[in-house]
Amino acid sequence: MKMARPFMILRTRRALPAALALACLLAVGTPCASTAPSPVQHAIALIDAGQFKSADADITKALAEPGLPASTRDELLFQRERMRRILIDFTLDADAAKARIRKQVPDLSDAEFTRWDQQGLLEHMVIDGRTLYFKRAPNNLFLLSKEAAARRSKPAPSNDDPMETLNAHHRAARAESLVTHRTSVTPNHVRVTETVTVDADAVPAGETIRAWLPFPRELPGQQEQVRLVDSQPSGANVAPAATMQRTAYLERKAEAGKPTTFAVTYELTIYAQYHDIDANKVVAAKLTPELKPFVEERAPHIVFTDDLRAFSRKVVGDEKNPYRIAQKLFAAVDQIPWAGAREYSTISNLSDYTLHAGHGDCGEQTMLLITLLRLNGIPARWQSGWIFSDGKYNNIHDWGQLYLAPYGWVPMDVTFGQLHPGQGDDPALQWFYLGGLDAYRIAFNSDFSQPFVPPKQHFRSETVDSQRGELEWRRGNLYFNQWDYDFTWQLLPVPERTGR
Repeated sequence: MKMARPFMILRTRRALPAALALACLLAVGTPCASTAPSPVQHAIALIDAGQFKSADADITKALAEPGLPASTRDELLFQRERMRRILIDFTLDADAAKARIRKQVPDLSDAEFTRWDQQGLLEHMVIDGRTLYFKRAPNNLFLLSKEAAARRSKPAPSNDDPMETLNAHHRAARAESLVTHRTSVTPNHVRVTETVTVDADAVPAGETIRAWLPFPRELPGQQEQVRLVDSQPSGANVAPAATMQRTAYLERKAEAGKPTTFAVTYELTIYAQYHDIDANKVVAAKLTPELKPFVEERAPHIVFTDDLRAFSRKVVGDEKNPYRIAQKLFAAVDQIPWAGAREYSTISNLSDYTLHAGHGDCGEQTMLLITLLRLNGIPARWQSGWIFSDGKYNNIHDWGQLYLAPYGWVPMDVTFGQLHPGQGDDPALQWFYLGGLDAYRIAFNSDFSQPFVPPKQHFRSETVDSQRGELEWRRGNLYFNQWDYDFTWQLLPVPERTGR
């Protein structure tokens, strides 16, 4: 697990005027100058500053204004919902946080806790004057600090994905690519079932629960021969292949005292990818109408802030070659340690958050890298889904793609980061995940924050990604604390490739 945090700007609670300026920028994509922030912008700034009571009062006042557009009303109501979700994530006071840490560091002193807290190692918010710690902060501490990890009475075993360490699959993918001159190699064929279980009595008996379970996209050269095998209940409505966040839609009525279960089973063939990139052949991409959106800002999560520009200048220096710029940015973000993340819907700007927090999970790291690449004129875009292994490991995961002329779109996974070739390995394997990808992942999404088919009527639990699923009934969304999910999988013989 990566521990170093070079270049990071440790987060401090923003003064409200600065937060207002950021909220204005996030909402409209450009500085607001002397224009007063909108009610939504003002609510975002107050919430980010921890002033929940003031935000709630202002939201109530704004909702009472005559002629309020429906879209503004929904945005204001979501900010109220965001406060509720933040309080679900931030549940610990200092004593509770210390108690959690003392389960692993029995002799933790108050002074030690305070020092780690002041170093930014224990994520917290000051909400209406009360300091509340993120519920995963005590466990994250041991991922962020070697000192804290060394103090554990019983060190926990690693639970990293096997693909995060250089192995035979990476070597085979590269070797086959070099021999065959193909970029799609060493396939796996897999059957997957996702099951979603809604808590008993989460909705009244007889009410219909609507469910959207993530479903693989058909991506030539990456994942092919996607096939729905079964669903529970039967009759899943799979979104069109062009849907950027693809799902299988199901409905079922709730029964009193019983959990409500949805499941979808599918098969597909997944290819590892490898591009043998020669930096000397890489040139600046011609920004065609198709590529231009992928070098632009896209508020709220891709915004070229002053801090981001400063970070980029420090990392990139005078480098002009797009691939070498990408290597520098990839290496810098790779140094940000992974830590369990709060729900993305509670964060007003993922890339800004990750830059200042000095830690991030896969989606936060990926969003920061995408933003940095775009800032440097390198097209970059999102992918995400689910990862698995030959054994028991599986998880939801985010990664991306960047465009390098003359190679086109190539994959990147900054969370898996740089590999470490050993004796006898080709040094090029270090950069496997900047231009390559393993065959143990399924992409549900080729973009973030995209609508579902059919559309969801109420707020989404996850406003950025789509990996666990979404559920609702006629009176509202069912949030993550009202249901659970699970994936099972089976590797099958690889069928003959068709049409290629």
